[in-house]
Amino acid sequence: MPAGEQLKEPVAFRYTKPEQTKDKVIARLCRTDIMYASVQVIAKGGENNMHAHTAQDGFWMVLKGRAKFYGEGDVLIAEIGPNEGVLVPRGVQYWFESSSPEILEILQVEAIDKSIKNMRVDYKPRVAGRENNSPDNLNEYTHTLKA
Repeated sequence: MPAGEQLKEPVAFRYTKPEQTKDKVIARLCRTDIMYASVQVIAKGGENNMHAHTAQDGFWMVLKGRAKFYGEGDVLIAEIGPNEGVLVPRGVQYWFESSSPEILEILQVEAIDKSIKNMRVDYKPRVAGRENNSPDNLNEYTHTLKA
């Protein structure tokens, strides 16, 4: 479905773990004009830099493995395992990483407030090789703040 279109009927989907061709792969599950869902499969690393989304509320839930979520100042928000999650409201700084030797499979559901310009705001530089780690880049533009 192209970004920005409203669905008119229910859509069934299925998650199948994708082949691990790099440290992070994304399995896109479904999307509408105001939300999307993906599973990120992460061998190492994660959302590699402190950032926030101006118009997206993010729901993250571990399916397999473990993850550590950090907030402003690199303060640990939570370390989570299977069937545990973190809700990141729009505008809140965060980053996360895989925190176990097991491959991390983490469900990401994002709701988008269409009344706000949807931007990713980077508070620290992105790690090389992971410049485009946003599922679908759905109406999303990057802006890096100078420290």
